[in-house]
Amino acid sequence: MSQISAGARMRAAMQAEKPLQLPGAINAYSAMQAERAGFKALYVSGAGIANASYGLPDLGMTSLDNVCEDIRRISGATELPLLVDADTGWGAVFNIQRTIKEFIRAGAGACHIEDQVQAKRCGHRPGKAVVAKEDFADRIKAAVDGRTDPDFVIVARTDALAVEGIDSALERALLAEQAGADVIFAEACTSIDDYRRFIDSLSIPVLANLTEFGKTPYFTVSELADVGVAMIIYPLSAFRAMARAAEGIYAAIRQDGTQKAVVDSMQTRMELYEVLGYHDYEQKLDQLFGKG
Repeated sequence: MSQISAGARMRAAMQAEKPLQLPGAINAYSAMQAERAGFKALYVSGAGIANASYGLPDLGMTSLDNVCEDIRRISGATELPLLVDADTGWGAVFNIQRTIKEFIRAGAGACHIEDQVQAKRCGHRPGKAVVAKEDFADRIKAAVDGRTDPDFVIVARTDALAVEGIDSALERALLAEQAGADVIFAEACTSIDDYRRFIDSLSIPVLANLTEFGKTPYFTVSELADVGVAMIIYPLSAFRAMARAAEGIYAAIRQDGTQKAVVDSMQTRMELYEVLGYHDYEQKLDQLFGKG
């Protein structure tokens, strides 16, 4: 694995690709697939971990240890740096600092901390509530102070736009910047002008979340690049496609009593082996034990 820290690799990716596209990876194998597709960094979604790894809704029900386990698995399978969803940080100041330390130890290159209350909700659902702006700033200060890798990227996510309006969200973003955030995550923007206002008001990069079926339209890379958005995440795009495909396969096997009709829609054994580098492992076995 690279001797360059994950944080340094994330910062390098942010410089190399503008805006930096970060597709969601729900496990190590999907991370390898995204890397083969040419992406330079990955996003590990809190919803993805809750949904795919634990069968739970995205309501803050997973623990720090749960998330770190998935970080370790994914970072162990790819050199691409990971931006990881840290929700509200799992507690107050010292808990947030521990979160940052554990994320770095597990192999993350960046994380985002949000301003929702502890009993959080999906950022594109109704009923969200945010903490006082001063408390949000304190969360970011704690995260910055908790870094053991100075290159680890702290992303401050504000959910205030959908709750209190854009003026409040901009005020919170400015406070987060003053608290030491490296990037602002403006959640649930509904127009290009929303992003433009954040970018014009700040001196640090702005991240856009293009999750499907939410409040934000499906803007293109070029549309967001034109206003200066620096990072774009696609949290669950591949996972949604996997889930729909799996439903079809399960239904066909159950209804038809055979998988014959759906084999052509599956990844082949050899395609799987290619992603995994399976034959390299076999060759290594042959070298070690004198076969072949």
